[in-house]
Amino acid sequence: MAVLTAPDRKSPARVPTSGRRTRVPGRVPPLVLAFVLVPLLAEALWVFWPAVQGFYLAFTKWDGVSPPRFTGLGNFREMAHDDVFRGAAWHTVLWLVLFGGLSAVLGLAAALLLQQERRGVGLYRAALFLPVVFSLVATALVWQAIYQPDGVLDRLLAAVGLGGLQHAWLADQDTALYAVIVPALWRQIGYVMVLYLAGLKGIDPALHEAAKVDGASARQRFRHVTLPQLRGVNAVVLSVIVIDSLRSFDVVWSLTRGGPYHSSELLSTYMYSTAFQSLRLGYGSALAVVIFVLAFGVIASYLVRAFREAD
Repeated sequence: MAVLTAPDRKSPARVPTSGRRTRVPGRVPPLVLAFVLVPLLAEALWVFWPAVQGFYLAFTKWDGVSPPRFTGLGNFREMAHDDVFRGAAWHTVLWLVLFGGLSAVLGLAAALLLQQERRGVGLYRAALFLPVVFSLVATALVWQAIYQPDGVLDRLLAAVGLGGLQHAWLADQDTALYAVIVPALWRQIGYVMVLYLAGLKGIDPALHEAAKVDGASARQRFRHVTLPQLRGVNAVVLSVIVIDSLRSFDVVWSLTRGGPYHSSELLSTYMYSTAFQSLRLGYGSALAVVIFVLAFGVIASYLVRAFREAD
């Protein structure tokens, strides 16, 4: 007589295994690891290490040939008595205010005007963004032809009866800096417009409709609905403007080389001429450190305040 026995529940059920190897959870594939480490290594070699070297050279006296000689804070003490440095710092602040402020305001205004999908609006967007595609050197060459004596601008002024305003725009100490700001601004507005267009597309139209139902005017809707929703975009725009302002070099160097008589000198052009023309690479590195501190200070202070308001 056969005896039936119950299966042992303590013994685990055998799971059929296939020929495939099971992947260990949490293990990063070697190919993915290579795609991450190789760019990181290249970034460390070509960006971070030279930056660290630049900070070290800021405390040395070096001509690029002989070994660097450590001088401590000597380069920074020299800046306190350097009239060209003070003038370049003031011009950089003025550039940041005019170039940055106007590009933000005009870029936002262009985005507000062109945010609606209407017939032909894409053509205007492309026209405003087109200067961004051009290099700053090519832009500077175009504006050099516009500013030259008897150039496009002087002929235009004469044609509208304002011949008395004809001027040597790039050769005059009173107008050189402002004349250089215009082509840089002409190129920057389209870029800022695209950033604000992306931010405006992310605003819920129901918010504007609710404000309109409540009787809010267009100005009130812009102030209390649009601007608060653009807080994140404003942080990006500020970062871009500050960085572009402090590293503006191509257009200034192509048009005036910081002249005449340092009237359009910026910290970036002064750093370049000091390091690579005067071969004072230690002092030039100290100027680069100042530029970095200014950019980091402005951006960090704004982001900290923005995060506090968000909390």
